[in-house]
Amino acid sequence: MKFSLFLLPFLFTITLPLHSLAAQSKAQNGVVSLELWCVAKNNADNPALQAALDWACGPGGADCSTIQQGGPCYDSQDLQKTASFAFNDYYLKHGLADDSCSFDNTAALTSLNPSFNNCKFPSSFTVSNGSFVGSSATMGIGPASADLSGCSRMVGRWIGALITVHSLIILIL
Repeated sequence: MKFSLFLLPFLFTITLPLHSLAAQSKAQNGVVSLELWCVAKNNADNPALQAALDWACGPGGADCSTIQQGGPCYDSQDLQKTASFAFNDYYLKHGLADDSCSFDNTAALTSLNPSFNNCKFPSSFTVSNGSFVGSSATMGIGPASADLSGCSRMVGRWIGALITVHSLIILIL
């Protein structure tokens, strides 16, 4: 009986991350994709972050009007938020590739929405004029065009097997 009580938290440990991942991902034509944003790293040095922001808003061609004084994303006290908006705009305009979210190692991809107050960050699922813009990032091992529509059945069978084994252990003990 004691052993079966040990397995119950294990079962929740396995299933809860699957539910949180499903909440952050979207399916399009049977392919599950993860919504991503390019943001400034929280451990980036301010001088390096400022240089990367200057490049993104200048030669990089990011639309930085939203982070100018009076804009909804303007925050003169938070360089990380300001740089994040510019980095994300650049990332979305340049093909959603990993190398378009580096900025001399001051930026990284995240699945956590960095939007705050009235400042809304567009994501890798940005829609313009009713059509999908850009590609979504397919996470995992295998080809980028992998069809994952059967995964929920596989996970369901795997969890079903865990529950069956757990039930048998309870009966035996």
